[in-house]
Amino acid sequence: MLLLSLLRFLKPTKTLYPYIIRKCFSKWASAIENASSPHKALDLYSSMHRNAIPIDIFSVVFTLKSGSRLQNRTVIDHLHSHTIKLGFVANFYVANSLLNAYVATSFDKACILFDEMPERNTVMWNTMITGHSRSGNIDKARSLFYEMPLRDVSSYSSMIAAFSNHGCWNEGLLLFREMMAGGQIKPNQVTIGTVLSCCINMDSLGLLIGKSVHGFILKKGWELNVVIGNILVDMYAKCGFLKNALQVFDFMHERNVKTGTALICEAAQHGFSQVSLSLLKMMQEAGIRPNDLTFTGILNACVHSGLDVEGGKHFWMIEEYGLEGKIQHYGCMVDLFGKAGLLEEAFEVIKTMKFEANIVIWGSFLSACKEHKQFDLAERAIEQVSRIIKPENDGGIYTLICALYASNEKWDDVERVRKLMLDQNVRKVEGLSFIRKGL
Repeated sequence: MLLLSLLRFLKPTKTLYPYIIRKCFSKWASAIENASSPHKALDLYSSMHRNAIPIDIFSVVFTLKSGSRLQNRTVIDHLHSHTIKLGFVANFYVANSLLNAYVATSFDKACILFDEMPERNTVMWNTMITGHSRSGNIDKARSLFYEMPLRDVSSYSSMIAAFSNHGCWNEGLLLFREMMAGGQIKPNQVTIGTVLSCCINMDSLGLLIGKSVHGFILKKGWELNVVIGNILVDMYAKCGFLKNALQVFDFMHERNVKTGTALICEAAQHGFSQVSLSLLKMMQEAGIRPNDLTFTGILNACVHSGLDVEGGKHFWMIEEYGLEGKIQHYGCMVDLFGKAGLLEEAFEVIKTMKFEANIVIWGSFLSACKEHKQFDLAERAIEQVSRIIKPENDGGIYTLICALYASNEKWDDVERVRKLMLDQNVRKVEGLSFIRKGL
């Protein structure tokens, strides 16, 4: 029997929900929808079949939704076969659920299913646009969008999101402009979120459009939800408009760790270290648990302002929150101690850290040695650096080593390093500037 073969994919459960058997089948659909795990949802569905409980469309839809979370194509294939046997496969709700399940488990099968459908509604087209975008085929997603017989606001939102996820921000904004110019389809908050996601990556031009979109939100009187609020905060902060970012932050009724972290990192980047520290305190008071990126922002803030004591305190706080220190946290501490002239402490951090120091950390340490004329420590570091330095990428480090030897008047070593640079064709990577054209 079809469903008996399905049982081998299920985890055994102690209770078979005998009391539900006496209830009408709509209660089964509700139980499947609210099941605590996909395995329990499938167990309920199998029990319906074994006990000859009439299976309705909603039971199938909720089972497919739960089953797709297992990422197991065999399970979805069994359920697909059963829907055909029940005669439900032509139902739009079931067909949509099947398509979603295959997009999550086997996109090739989803494409076959979509092509074989005699009738397709807008939801199905939208699902395939998202599926092609996730599979990396933005051209096929675009082709499907313009092939659609009828588009709704979700169609535009899906396509703009696809453009945003693939770095085609100009195309995303052009499509939004096309949508607004048409006048028939009005954007919702999901659309606005995808548009702002394009803006956040487009620097000054994105800021200009983002401000306009923000004005649209205010005109509509929409409440700033977490998603849109986070994007606006990130957009304003990245462009240096910290005051605007803080205003958005204040207007948000609900915030999460991403909101605070975005502000902390950008405030640190623009030199507002005390603002970063105050924001962390505000997060803690609100019961928002900081993550490792939050502490990266805080330590950067301490580096920018030379707050070595505060930096040390927050570095140890990482473990207090049950987080594991990352290499960027150790790098910040090396930079912080180095700028404060505490070279021995910085070297101790490098020696005791859980990771092998990369060229960025060593470069920071050597720069501090040069600044504070700690040539003995520098020579010890150079021995370590020589093992990991790459001539094709690290020309700046070679130049820094030459400068250190020159400052210590070790001209023979200067000559040796310069000859090495010539022999290995070492070059410093040239700086680049970009100018973005408008739409």
